[in-house]
Amino acid sequence: MSPFSQQGRNVHPTQTWLQRAWGNAYLLMVLTTLMWAGNAVASRLAVGNISPMMLTSLRWVAVCAIMPWLLRDQLRTHWPVLRAHWRLIALLGALGFTTFNTLMYLAAYSTSAINIGILQGSIPVFVLMGAFLVFRTRITLMQGIGVAVTLLGVVVTASRGDIHTLTAFRFVPGDVLMIIACVLYAGFTVGVRKRPPVPGLVFFIAMASFACIASLPLLATEIALGRSYIPTTQGWLILAFTVIFPSMVSQLSFMRAIELIGPGRAGVFVNLVPVFAPILAVLIIGEPFGLYHALALVLVLGGIFIAERLGR
Repeated sequence: MSPFSQQGRNVHPTQTWLQRAWGNAYLLMVLTTLMWAGNAVASRLAVGNISPMMLTSLRWVAVCAIMPWLLRDQLRTHWPVLRAHWRLIALLGALGFTTFNTLMYLAAYSTSAINIGILQGSIPVFVLMGAFLVFRTRITLMQGIGVAVTLLGVVVTASRGDIHTLTAFRFVPGDVLMIIACVLYAGFTVGVRKRPPVPGLVFFIAMASFACIASLPLLATEIALGRSYIPTTQGWLILAFTVIFPSMVSQLSFMRAIELIGPGRAGVFVNLVPVFAPILAVLIIGEPFGLYHALALVLVLGGIFIAERLGR
């Protein structure tokens, strides 16, 4: 029998490997969070190579030039539902995709990819707080402790472990921008609970379309202020990475993982982003990993564990 045959049929080894990978939810979620963590590193590499608004806008322009065509039949089928909920979709797209990424790319000009990654770990706790404020979801004592521990990790990250920074209230602008971005993304996550009954990828494309529209005035403003410039070769490569991996491939793998193991179990893997981002930042950019980073990471992840596991 040929080495390429499987049960009497010729199958290329690469095809069988891809099929196995596509059926492995845990591998898909690890790859997904690696791509999301890579976006934090890309934000630092983008500095001086492609302007923040250019990166944000062209990213969603490229996504909207590719994805709607690939899922055109599904978009046509679910168009009446999308049209009925267009205001919510527009708000979520502008908030979760345009605003979050814009603030993150701006934050990269004055903070490290390590800090950006660790601060993203606070999003689940901000979601818990947002669910309480909007839906009055009950917060248990252990969840409250987890919130406090995670927020302490955020403070350690923003202050760089320096008590004088806290007393003088002199935070790095990038850390403040990233905290605001995480709060807004938590609001986006809470709002997604009201999403219309359409497939995940259809919903993503609809939000991406509005994210693209919302990003254009920001790009125009950047150009008018004279702060935009033609991307360098590395800038174009960074743009290609953000379009292909954090924007498209990660969404496909994330949705597939949800199909296999459900949103609850898949969501747990999101906590790997603040773990992977510092590792990638050290390996790719060579950023120094300080003691306060380690302490902040332990506090952020420990708080999430207390809130999500012990607080149930």
